[in-house]
Amino acid sequence: MKNLTLEHIAKACEGIYVGPEEKKHLEVQSIFTDSRKAEEGGLFVPIKGARADAHDFIEDVMEKGALATLSERDLGEMSYPYILVKSSLQAVKDIAEYYLEQLNIPVVGITGSVGKTSTKEMIAAVLSQKYNTLKTQGNFNNELGLPLTVFRLRQEHEIAVLEMGISDFGEMHRLAKIAKPETCVITNIGLCHLEFLKSRDGILKAKTEIFDFLKPTGHVILNGDDDKLVTVEKVKDIKPMFFGIENKNGIWADEIKPEGLKGISCCIHTEKGSFSVLIPIPGHHMVYNALAGTAVGLTYGLSLEEIQAGIESLQPVSGRFHIIDTGKYTVVDDCYNANPVSMKASLDVLTDALGRKVAILGDMGELGKEEVEMHREVGVYAASKNLDLLICVGELSQYMAEAARHAAPTKNILHFKTKEELLREIAGVLQEGDTVLVKASHFMGFEDVVKRL
Repeated sequence: MKNLTLEHIAKACEGIYVGPEEKKHLEVQSIFTDSRKAEEGGLFVPIKGARADAHDFIEDVMEKGALATLSERDLGEMSYPYILVKSSLQAVKDIAEYYLEQLNIPVVGITGSVGKTSTKEMIAAVLSQKYNTLKTQGNFNNELGLPLTVFRLRQEHEIAVLEMGISDFGEMHRLAKIAKPETCVITNIGLCHLEFLKSRDGILKAKTEIFDFLKPTGHVILNGDDDKLVTVEKVKDIKPMFFGIENKNGIWADEIKPEGLKGISCCIHTEKGSFSVLIPIPGHHMVYNALAGTAVGLTYGLSLEEIQAGIESLQPVSGRFHIIDTGKYTVVDDCYNANPVSMKASLDVLTDALGRKVAILGDMGELGKEEVEMHREVGVYAASKNLDLLICVGELSQYMAEAARHAAPTKNILHFKTKEELLREIAGVLQEGDTVLVKASHFMGFEDVVKRL
């Protein structure tokens, strides 16, 4: 890893190197936090967790061939080198910041209330048509996940697409300090994390902390259909590039046509020309992702043909509108996370499916004081769709079911208090050939429902 010698690492995180002098100048080959995934020549970062303190596994990791370890404990003189730090978590952020500076490659930072991951996947698919691109994997988008993503970068990479997720004020500032994005993309300002951020204005303030370390020659790409983001006129004298469907003052789309579960087609218009494209994942929201991908592609010099090819090469991510043919059902696996906006978007797509349409919806988390009303709102919306069966699961989802029954008394609506109750009864309520949407916040563990189907 470029310039990541033990000496430089100690300096970057303000730690104290303890060990043989001759090893100070050795570069680590990797950086990891999971003691079960110890790598030869790597640097172990022991994190104190709620259930265990990874410092207890230092000896085991070093026996497996790691070059060195960080440690919040003074280990005294050991047979292996270590770097004494005040906080492993802070140290890993400091090291990631230093490492990214050594590589000196452009970073595209992505945030927003809804659609961060799908937008990240789209942008990476587009940029990969021209550049060796590294993207965030899974949900590695927080103050530990972002550094671990950065550590996957190597000198052959030409650009990084980094997802940045937060739930409170100050977090984005700290993430932006690590990433120092050259290009900032914000998908929207929705209703996530109201428990801490209180209002959409609070969410706007927290998300736009991504601009705190924006480079002076950078780029800002925003959803022009979002009433909050469209108010951003300049960022450090940089004029934003907007994308939208209603707002046609930047990159925009029309001729939008759902193609069932095959995806959604549209025509995208830019200053350099227009092109028609089939986005291979269904949902109206995917048009916004394609527009964001187009904006970033143009920013980094891709042709319209390359951008089109990138959009059409997009692959679904497990748990995020991943369509699975089980042989008995068509399952729409969208169980990674949920909020009112994404719930409605997924229900919209389900209505384009063939055959019986079934929605299995679970509780949504981190909605603050309005959580009951927001579950009712989704229930009313679900009742307005041409669903054959609505299944609501969880304590909060009882309000979803009640509101749906009130809005559509003749519709088939079921409620289960727990996921376990649902799993016991699910075979008896579904029919062969059903298209089944499975969606809830991550804490509901709905991947178990997908596996059962």
